[in-house]
Formats: sequence, C-alpha cells, structure tokens
Amino acid sequence: MEQARQKRWRIRETDPALVELLNRELDLSSLVAGLLVNRGIGDPAETLRFLSASLADLHDPFLLRGMEQGVERLLLAAQSGERVCIYGDYDVDGVTAVALLIGFFRSVGVDCFYHIPNRLEDGYGLSAEGIASSVGRGAKVIVTVDCGVTAVDEARLCKELGVDLIITDHHTPGDRIPDALAVINPHQPGCLFPFRYLAGVGVAFNLLIALRGRLRAAGWFAGKEEPDLRDYLDLVALGTIADLVPLLDENRIFAKYGLKILSASTRQGVQSLKRVAGVSGPVGCGAVGFRLAPRLNAVGRLENAALGVELLLCDDPQQAAAMAAELDANNTERQALEQEILRDALAMVGSATKAGEKKSIVLASEAWHPGVIGIVASRIVDMYNRPTILIALRDGNGRGSGRSIPGFHLHEALCACSEHLVKFGGHKYAAGLSIDEATLEAFMARFEEVAEGRLTPEDLTPELAIDAELSAGQLTVSLAETVQGLAPFGIGNPEPVFLLRGVKVLEGRVIKEQHLKLQLGADGTRFESIGFNLAAKRPAEHYVDVAFSLDMDDWRGRNRLQLKLKDIKAAEIGFEE
Repeated sequence: MEQARQKRWRIRETDPALVELLNRELDLSSLVAGLLVNRGIGDPAETLRFLSASLADLHDPFLLRGMEQGVERLLLAAQSGERVCIYGDYDVDGVTAVALLIGFFRSVGVDCFYHIPNRLEDGYGLSAEGIASSVGRGAKVIVTVDCGVTAVDEARLCKELGVDLIITDHHTPGDRIPDALAVINPHQPGCLFPFRYLAGVGVAFNLLIALRGRLRAAGWFAGKEEPDLRDYLDLVALGTIADLVPLLDENRIFAKYGLKILSASTRQGVQSLKRVAGVSGPVGCGAVGFRLAPRLNAVGRLENAALGVELLLCDDPQQAAAMAAELDANNTERQALEQEILRDALAMVGSATKAGEKKSIVLASEAWHPGVIGIVASRIVDMYNRPTILIALRDGNGRGSGRSIPGFHLHEALCACSEHLVKFGGHKYAAGLSIDEATLEAFMARFEEVAEGRLTPEDLTPELAIDAELSAGQLTVSLAETVQGLAPFGIGNPEPVFLLRGVKVLEGRVIKEQHLKLQLGADGTRFESIGFNLAAKRPAEHYVDVAFSLDMDDWRGRNRLQLKLKDIKAAEIGFEE
C-alpha cells in the first residue's frame, strides 16, 4: 500500500450572507467573519460568546442528566464521613480527572482514595477486580471518571456488593445504559446539556461545580475557606486538550483559562513537568499536546498511571522533581518502543497488500506493546490516510487500538463488526477493542468490508482546508494578532490556514534534516517562513504557492511576521519582483 498522495487543497466555501451579518451586527472584518463562519459560528450571539469565552458562560451543570442524583449522594457521603473511591482511566484525560476530584475532595474534607487500572494487567475501565478492591478499602461510593458508560455488568456487581456507583464519562454509550445510582454523560439519551463534546475531565469539573454549590447551600463552608474552582482549570485544560475534543463552547473556555493557569505554574507537579518537558513562558495547545501530555501518558502506557496522579497532586518540590524525571524517562522509553513498532508495522503494510488495494489497515503482532500501539496507529493514519487498527496479541487474546480519518466513524464501524469482538468502545476518531485471536481474520475481513462500503477515493486522499486566499499586502503583524485572538486552536477550531500564490523562493535551507526554512518574496515584500517536517518538499522551482498559518517570531526583541508552512506546490504564475 503506497503512502498518501499529494494533499488536495480545498478553499472553504464561506456563506457570504452570514459573513455580511457578522460584519454588520458586530463590526467584524470580512476576513475574521469568514474565519468564524468557516468554524460553524454564524449567529451573532454565538459569535460574541465564542470571542468572549467567559467563565460566566459555562452551562448549568444540573442540565447533565444524572447530576442531581450524583451530587446528592456525594453530599450525603461528605456529611456522614463515608469513603469515596475515584475510579479513573490511565490516559491524560483520566489522570487529570482523578487528580481534579481527589484534590477537591481532600480540600473539602471528604474521605477519598483513587483506583486506576493497570493497562497491561487490568485493561480499560471498570472491572470486577477493581470494584472488589475498592470495596475492600472501605468505599461506599465509587465515582468513575472517563469510563464506565458501557459497564453494565460491573454496575450490577456494585449493586450486589452494596456500593453506590456514580458514572461520569464522555464516551459513546452502548445499547444499554448501566443501572447505576447516577450516570452523567452528555451523550446519553435524554440529556439536556447544551454541549455534548466534553472530555472526561470536563464532565468531572461540572460535577465539582454542582457539588460545591450544594455544599455551600448546606453550610459546609461556614467558618472555612471555600475552594476556588478556577485553581483547578489547569488540570481541566490539560485533559481537555490532550483528549482532542473540539475546542468549542465549554471546552474553549476550559482551554483558554486553563492555559493561563498552566503558564503561571502554581502547582509543584506542573512546574516540574514543564521543566523536564522544556516548556517555559506562555503555554499553548502545542506545548500541552506535544510536550506535557505525552509525558503524563507514557507512564500509563508502560507502567502505572498513578505516578501521573501523584505528580499532579504533589506539593513537595523535591518529590515532584523526582517524579517528573521518572515520567520523562518513561517517555523516552515509550518513544523507542514506538519507533520499533512503527518500523515493524510499516514492513507489514508494505508486504500485506498491493499499493492502494485496501481502504483500511488492520495489523497484529505478538511482539507489540499494547500501551504504545495507539500512538503508532496515529502515525500510520498520518502516512496512509486510512482507518488503522493495531492489535497486540498475547496468549490467544488481542488488545487493539484504532485511529480514523474524516468521513469514517470508527466506533460505528466497530459496531458493525461487533460479532467478531469481545469488547470495544471509543469515539469517531479513536477506539479500543479486545478480540480473540481465533476471530482475527474474520474481523479484518469484515472491517475492510465496512471501510469499502463507506469510504470513497476522495476520502482516502488527505485534504488541506484553506480558509482564504490572501494577497501579500494583507500579510501584516496586525492581521496575525487579530487571528491569534481566535485562539486557543485545536479540534473544532483549527488554526486558520491561508493561501498565497506565486511567491518567489529567495533562499531555502533544511534544518535538522527535517524542517524547511524559506525566505519568500512577493510584491516587493520578504517573508520568513518555516515548514516543520517539510524538508522533503524543498522546492526546486523559483515560484511556489504556499499554504500557511500566521505566527509571530521574536527577533532581536521585536515581533515580526512568520509564515508557518503547511504545504507547498509549484506555481503557474509568479509575482514580479
């Protein structure tokens, strides 16, 4: 199977009526109004909410179905001194949600502890063993975070053992909702919450908003200091950004304010994590996604995610430094394993099928570490632009991790293959599964059949969406600052991409064998540009079309415009210099 072809560039079609409406009602420039419309924001009231992104705009948490029952039970647990177990997941979303609830519960005097399953030994989510362990430690209430919405059998076990189960989750529910004391998930039927796409830590934060209000009404804080929930937004931002949920609505608010707190670094654990990750100054989504989150993720992939929770809760500088160093070492080990598995998987892709013959990639091996295959699946999707599932086999059983592409809902596809799976769950773009090795070939065939029926050749060609074509004269520091006002950027609110045609390549060089640095000229103006991982696209032509986002480069103490290249093509017509 050959790697993905040249990206096809598509200039977004912007509704001129909506652009004119925002221009007239809010006095926005046509360019900025177009960027907002391209992101599905065309109503003036919605636009104001997007641009202000105020904490006051957070929705009423009691609109989440199950919130009332969950909060009342936790209030009773607090008042009667019952033990509460926070039962989490081992990724960044789960780890930050556990740290969030444990930190808050401890601050208000709730007797609590946490349990995170070991990825290699226990697998994902609620288990009979984990529940029994929690009950054995005295838990009267179990609160799940980032898991539980498909745990029908486990919810029944909780009832049999006399422990109340409160599920907080954001994954897609199955056909049956667990019979728990409360299920809090914006995706469940009958939920009135206006925004569905919270991360697990976002659902947990809404639980805290509701619980703090109920504790206040009960007089819990009389004569005591009431926790400021803004202090917890750094954890919410970490988990939200790392989980790749749309940075719109509440998620945008969490990211915007949480990044400010991450930048200030009041937590010893966060300070230590930033140091080992080489993060300083203002923290953006890129620093979270590529530096901080991978280190928190690595320990859960290879060993026990509890180390990540302890780091985030730690207030001792020396202990925090030691734990951060261990996380960093785990991340280095994870990177080495990832490269090994990637080389192995690419060899299997090349030998398994003729070029372009299949619309999906499903690979399995007994040599693979199950904690790393999800990352490698993402790499393969980037290279081949096909839904990809990698499966780590052991003793006749397989544990798989999948990633997908636009136009292919991975969880729905797995539903169509469910007869060949032991267990599965996930989202549109990411999912996990368990499978018997005996049914592996049948699953591969069925998954390819589903992909064949749902994907077109256009779906398999990666697309670069461009917001607008600009002239050289429009590229100014002022425009870059205006665009930056739409941040934080991420899923659902992608960083704007622009097109400039016919620019002259004045200078070009490759940096660190991977990156491309070009000096471009157009209409008498010179532009510095950088293309990360674009060394292979160093242009041989004198004139090129460039797709790019706008960045500011601090050069000799002053800001100057820099183009962050996304793609390059040969130009048919060039500017005259």
